Amino acid sequence: MAAGFLPDDDFAHIVRYAPLVSIDLILKDPDDRVLLGLRMNEPAKGRFFVPGGVIRKNETIEAAYARILQAETGLAIPFDQAKCLGAYQHFYPTNRFGDPAYGTHYVVLAHELKLAERPKIELDSQHSHIRWMSGAEILAAPNVHENTQAYFRPSA
Repeated sequence: MAAGFLPDDDFAHIVRYAPLVSIDLILKDPDDRVLLGLRMNEPAKGRFFVPGGVIRKNETIEAAYARILQAETGLAIPFDQAKCLGAYQHFYPTNRFGDPAYGTHYVVLAHELKLAERPKIELDSQHSHIRWMSGAEILAAPNVHENTQAYFRPSA
């Protein structure tokens, strides 16, 4: 088992009874188009979503950012180039274990990265393909998850 990973039974217990702290990455190319991946697993299976992942126990935000960015895109960009957009709450009726008795709750630290050029992305096993979309396209697309769309809605 990889460092920081919990056995499924332990992780399922946490998902059932506690919120998960995670990082979402809003990667923008020079034309302000955002990288989205089509998710192959729950929660948000079958929907486009920005790259992101859970912060592990005893992992710093900076280390989690670097690990998630590398794992989901193949990129290595220093943390100090990312701008924190704030904390968001994501609630899902599903969980990665397929148990209908509970959903998943995330407290998400959203970070934006403005890229000098559109990079080659190395897909991970969680996504079947990627798209680069403008904020307006993200808000209008029925197959982009509402939690990703929230990053592009005007603040109240």
